[in-house]
Amino acid sequence: MGTEGVVNASARAEVLRRIRAAKGGASGSVATRRQWETMARGYRRSASRERRAVIELLEDRLRDYDANVARVTPDDVGAQVALMLEARGKRRIVIPTGLAAEWVPRGFEFVLDEGMSAAELNEVDGVMTGSTVAIAETGTVVLQNVAGQGRRATTLVPDYHLCVVRVEDVVETVAEGMERLAATAELTTTFFSGPSATADIEMTRIKGVHGPRFLDVIVVE
Repeated sequence: MGTEGVVNASARAEVLRRIRAAKGGASGSVATRRQWETMARGYRRSASRERRAVIELLEDRLRDYDANVARVTPDDVGAQVALMLEARGKRRIVIPTGLAAEWVPRGFEFVLDEGMSAAELNEVDGVMTGSTVAIAETGTVVLQNVAGQGRRATTLVPDYHLCVVRVEDVVETVAEGMERLAATAELTTTFFSGPSATADIEMTRIKGVHGPRFLDVIVVE
């Protein structure tokens, strides 16, 4: 930053300081924390549904967002993965380190991500991962840069994503989800609700702009 830029930044900071002082406020960080701590929280912060209803709500939301969903027992995950990959015509799938071995069926080429480039990721048929938490209320699945879930690029570049969600990681509300993530908030975190989709100013819906166009989710009871 040049001298002029430093001067402008200092002047802006001084103007903001004077505004806060005139309003009787404290410094930016102190004031922000004070506002956060005293903020009224009238929204629902805990589950109101029975456990089975929460899982069904997640599945309903995901399907509404155009995801394909299946619920299986732990012993059937590998078989369900094979069924979904066959149905999609996918053969070469990238996986992160630490993915459960019993989830990976034979008969397909699974490529371990060891820092693959965007160009290399673009050449695979899809990606398969686990998940950190899923929020039923919004149909949102959350991934973090941990074993079994991997890097953000790995889950955004391929056109297809197969994600495994354990029922014990499903919560009903956003507030519960944030509480689950509090301990690992410093990790790279990705939120998605269904396949990637957006709409332009003419409301033309386009899939795959910000991530995979196709999403399969396996919910493990």
